[in-house]
Amino acid sequence: MDMEINFPGGKRVDSLVRGFTVKTDQSKEDGGENTAPSPFELFLASIGTCAGIYALNFCQKRHIDTDNLKIGLEFQKNSKTNMVERICIDVKLPPSFPAKYKPALIKSIGLCSVKKHLETPPQVQIIADVRT
Repeated sequence: MDMEINFPGGKRVDSLVRGFTVKTDQSKEDGGENTAPSPFELFLASIGTCAGIYALNFCQKRHIDTDNLKIGLEFQKNSKTNMVERICIDVKLPPSFPAKYKPALIKSIGLCSVKKHLETPPQVQIIADVRT
């Protein structure tokens, strides 16, 4: 999968992927217009939405109601580096959720591909060429 990154003005940076435009902007405190999430917020959201699709698929396959299913993310940062050191995926189950499925649901969410990429991160190569 390839993506193209564009700079539409100000502190906005967009990604074009599969015909969609994913917009980002910086907060006003960081010089942006606050018109979209920041790139780092999208990174964190990708973890939550990935966990969410695994939870949704798990429930749909078992015909479990998801109306009151929620997922929250909690982050712990290192006070010196300001880097996120711990992410807690907090699955809030509805009262009707069958208790027998809780361990399997947690295991299923653990298969999230974004989470797995964090556990074994890819190498990142940066190149810069003059384009004509």
